[in-house]
Amino acid sequence: MKKATFAGGCFWCMVKPFVEWDGINKVTSGYMGGHIENPTYEDVKRGDSGHVEVVQIEFEPTVFSYERLLEIFWMQIDPTDAGGQFHDRGESYKTVIFTHSDQQLEAAHKSKQQLADSGRFKKPIVTEIQEAATFWPAEDYHQDYYKKEQKHYKEDREKSGRDSFIDAHWK
Repeated sequence: MKKATFAGGCFWCMVKPFVEWDGINKVTSGYMGGHIENPTYEDVKRGDSGHVEVVQIEFEPTVFSYERLLEIFWMQIDPTDAGGQFHDRGESYKTVIFTHSDQQLEAAHKSKQQLADSGRFKKPIVTEIQEAATFWPAEDYHQDYYKKEQKHYKEDREKSGRDSFIDAHWK
């Protein structure tokens, strides 16, 4: 198994697009990139921990490629927004591809350049690419939130503007 880690705004919205594919073993919500040990949701949400909300994906690369994970990631976010994602604003909601190897780093840069060259977006692609740091799993109540709190998840996602953005840019 290999790992991929993506920050795409609210981690609740980033789990479901990845979980139901063959070759994906596990998707865990958590935090990465900050300067405090064992951050809590409140630490990260406050915006001064340096962490961003992420999903960490365990995948079998012979069944599901890292390049395909990148494709799915790009289709979940507004890669031109440096101030957060949709109605979730601030540093902890920015978009980042965290790479776990030189091969992932190369693939991430290549996919970002391909997206920039595609002309799909009029503004520059601002999603960062960083080396993976310590992954801190989020609290249990955040794991598989889309299943546990279906009504709240659906309401939050609808009002966020994420789905209308995805429909406008990717459908």
